[in-house]
Formats: sequence, structure tokens, C-alpha cells
Amino acid sequence: MLTRRLVIQSGLATIAMPAVLRAQTLSGQITLMSYAGIFQDNYTKAVIEPFLQAHPGVKVNYVPGGTSAQMVGSVRAQKADPQTDVAIMDVTTSSIGNLEGLFEKLSISEFPVLNELLPAARAAGGDFGPAVTFDHLVIVQDAALKPQIAKLADLWRPDLKGQIALSAPPNIQGLALTAMTEKMEGGDYRKSIDAAMKKLKELAPSVTTFDPNPDGYSLILNGVAKVATGWNARAQLYSDQTGGKINALLPPEGSVFQINTINLTAGSKNRAAAAAFVAHALSAGAQKAFTERMFYAPTNAKAQIEAKALARTAASPENLARMIPVDWNEVLKVRDQWNNRWRREVITAAR
Repeated sequence: MLTRRLVIQSGLATIAMPAVLRAQTLSGQITLMSYAGIFQDNYTKAVIEPFLQAHPGVKVNYVPGGTSAQMVGSVRAQKADPQTDVAIMDVTTSSIGNLEGLFEKLSISEFPVLNELLPAARAAGGDFGPAVTFDHLVIVQDAALKPQIAKLADLWRPDLKGQIALSAPPNIQGLALTAMTEKMEGGDYRKSIDAAMKKLKELAPSVTTFDPNPDGYSLILNGVAKVATGWNARAQLYSDQTGGKINALLPPEGSVFQINTINLTAGSKNRAAAAAFVAHALSAGAQKAFTERMFYAPTNAKAQIEAKALARTAASPENLARMIPVDWNEVLKVRDQWNNRWRREVITAAR
């Protein structure tokens, strides 16, 4: 059962038609599947509602799909009779869908907006759906914590024992933390994660949970933890909503991009309208609106972001210089190995 349903009006266009006529002739229904909660609320305001205003003729349902793994599972189950037209999910999961033929390849001739995207955004999906948002792993902390955490290495402070919430693999946060810790220790995740495993094993006794429920931000706000791993966009938004009770740190040792891709489902029942939405979501205007509303870094190089908002993302020059280049398609190949090592070497050390 859908927890919420948003009905949007849109329509079908030909390239030669003027914008007004295109808006008048688009018709049909689109189902967009993506994250629930604050992502849905803010994506609706920043991206979907402007699409509605431009195309007042198609019904589009927003389906909260749970985790990325749950979303690709839903699309897989619908393969013979697709019910979803567009899906936004993590790149490590959409890559699986690409291999299984669940999503379409996108051509520049049909989607000229692809030429506006940053190289990393294009590379994320290969020939398939590109990056629609960049986020990055941060250390989230109680603003009342004294002294404040200033770097990744501060997680190992003795005074934080029993006050830390980490999201372990298979959660992508755990994979990102592995790459970050390996770099902090002078290594390279592409060659080995031995140094990271040794260091994270030392941290394990300080961790109160490796599976924050409902999430690390809430655990901090509820006084269950003082420090957690999290994603920058949500941490920034929660900070604003709570009057600064939590804050987010991009560690000076570096962080890792989390990438959400936008994917056109193979066999979409209203492909033209779905394709129009994909193009809109990747446009400079939509990217600007969502970045300034929820602090995801833009993937469109032409998006002109207000300086104040840009500074709260990883897209500012200072923050971008700290990012560790991670090829998530390569991490996907060793994900199970990393998961197993966390279970054997890190999580067991907390007991």
C-alpha cells in the first residue's frame, strides 16, 4: 500500500514543437519511485511541482520505495509488466538493475541535457541513468558535545565509548567509511582494506549500534548517541529543522560521494512522459532548486547555486578538494568481501 500518492499533471512533446504546445500535448501517467520522508517532501517541492506547472496534462504517482535494494527488487518483480517508469536510487543498486536489463540506456541525441552533466555524473551510470544527486558521508554530532569532533580520527577518543552509532555494511555508509578509514591510515582501498579493518576493530568497543534505528540523526536528537555517521544533505536539513542541535563534519581526512542515479525503466508504459521527467530532473534549474532546498550537490555543471547553499555541500572548491575518488562499480565487485570482513573482524570486536 502506498503511504502517499502525489498526482502530477504533465504531457508528451515533439522536439519541433514550441514549449507551450508541448505542455498542452503531453498526456498519460508516470510512476516515480524513490525515497520516502524528507527526500520525498523536498523533491516534490523543488523538482516535481515545477514539472507539474510546465506540463499540466499527465498523472504521475510518487511511490516511496524504501531502500535502494527494495526499489530494485520492486522493479525486478515488475519486469514482465512494469508499473514504475522512473526510479531514483543509489548507484551501487542501479548498477545491478542495469546488468539485469531493468533500465534503459540513455542517448545524447534523445537527452541533450547529458552534455551539461559533470563527467563524474555521466560516468556513474555509464550508458544508463546518470547521477541526479551527489551526497557525501559526514560525521554527525550533538552540537552540545565538548569538545566537538574536528576530524575523523577523533572517533577513537576514549570519552566517546558507548556514544557512537555506525551504519555497517551492507549499508553503503559502512562501505564509504571503510574507504575513508583506509585513506586516513595511509592506504588505498583499491589495493587493500587491511589498515581500515584493524583501525575499525579498535573503534568497535565504542560503538553502541552498527545498525542505527531509525537513523543516526534521530539517535543523537533523542540522546541515545552523541556521534554517528550520516549523509550530509539530511544532516544539514535536520540541523536547520532543530535549530542547530546537530551538525555535520566533512572530515579533513576526506569523504566519499554517495551517488543517486535517475533511471528510465525498460518497458515504461508512458516512455515519452517519463523521458521528459528525466530530462527535467537533470536540468540546471531543477538541480539548482533541489541543491538550495536540501543541500545535495548538483550533477549539472550549468546549475548556478547560491554561494551560501553551495558551501554546505561537497561541491564548493574547498570541500571538493577533500573528496576521495571512489569507483562504486568497482566497490560493488568486492562488496560481499567487505561485508564479511566487517562481520568477522569489526562487529565481533564490539562484543
